[in-house]
Amino acid sequence: MKKTHSCQYNHVVNTRVGRRPGYRAVLVFVILLLSACAGQHHPPRFTVEPLPLYEALFQRDQGWTGGDGVFSVGLDPHRVLWLFGDTFIGEIKEGQHVNFVLVNNTIAVQRGTEPIPGNITFYYGDPVGGKPQAFLRPADEGGWFWPYHGVRTREGLFLFLIQVELSDGPPAFNFRTVATWLALVSNPDDRPEGWQVLQRKVPWSGENRLFGSAVLVQGENCYIFGTVDEVSRGVRQKQVILARVPAAQLLNFSQWRFFANGEWVAEAERAGPIIPNAANEFSVSFQPALGQYLMLYTQDSLSKHMVFRLAPQPEGPWSESVRFYRCPEVEWDPRIFCYAAKGHPEFLISPEEILVTYTTNSTDPALIESDARFYRPRFLRLRFRSP
Repeated sequence: MKKTHSCQYNHVVNTRVGRRPGYRAVLVFVILLLSACAGQHHPPRFTVEPLPLYEALFQRDQGWTGGDGVFSVGLDPHRVLWLFGDTFIGEIKEGQHVNFVLVNNTIAVQRGTEPIPGNITFYYGDPVGGKPQAFLRPADEGGWFWPYHGVRTREGLFLFLIQVELSDGPPAFNFRTVATWLALVSNPDDRPEGWQVLQRKVPWSGENRLFGSAVLVQGENCYIFGTVDEVSRGVRQKQVILARVPAAQLLNFSQWRFFANGEWVAEAERAGPIIPNAANEFSVSFQPALGQYLMLYTQDSLSKHMVFRLAPQPEGPWSESVRFYRCPEVEWDPRIFCYAAKGHPEFLISPEEILVTYTTNSTDPALIESDARFYRPRFLRLRFRSP
């Protein structure tokens, strides 16, 4: 069912200005000021609707049967790369995962942007001992990779990879991040099983500072969004930080600069938050109809709410967050949570809209294994409306 949302704000100024002499200039000034404030603070109207045909593209009964993360990167005008984190490889019978193996990452290549089942191919690592493996594995053999975002440049395909290892914690949260790696695929036009991959660990990254949540090329520069964890009153928050580097120098870490208090500096530790509290996974893209940059994410990383923010430049200033969708799956079972919301501009159909995905998971792994409706990409169309 299509959902329509419009945001309404109460006027905080309700003073009637008379027409007495001497007030005309003040009246003009107030009108201009209010108009400017309205343009800055009133979010655009929008509609949201599910896209079952896109969801059906990932409702498979054999091989790849479910995964999270769900980043996308344009390989060329005719192909899109999908990147997934933990993935089920096996079978679906009577709505349940059976005879499966969980691997830490997989990919898929889609030809064209229409949801046609025959136009998408899934890839994972060659089997070892008869069991499938992750498509990408750390060069230092420590832990595993969860893919973040990436970008295609003249030099090849760059992928940001988060290195993770096991730690103490409840089910679904018993892990910790170790570092960020940047991988360069020098031959992305070949079939993925023949890709040549160079891996480099990103300096200044670690458990609390990650890069590659979103990557954006504008002109000659590549903007790399990341997060820094900050604990305030016992609550861990994801602060968004931003790096910039010439697109032709992505692997030259000495050329990276970090946004700090209105200037670009060479020291990563000086990077200041451009958003005080967001999520570890998000997307940033330019929305043509709005003439602004659009950030999409799940509120507080794990939430039933998805939000967006707008900004005139990648570094901001970013608007307050606006809720645009509430995940219905959280009402099905109290163990279910939603996360990893992001946009996919590669599938832009019109300047007014963007394709959005999110994922559902559970604090009880047995529930995910027994109900294949979860742990697959959910698709939405977010369309912005003219005033």
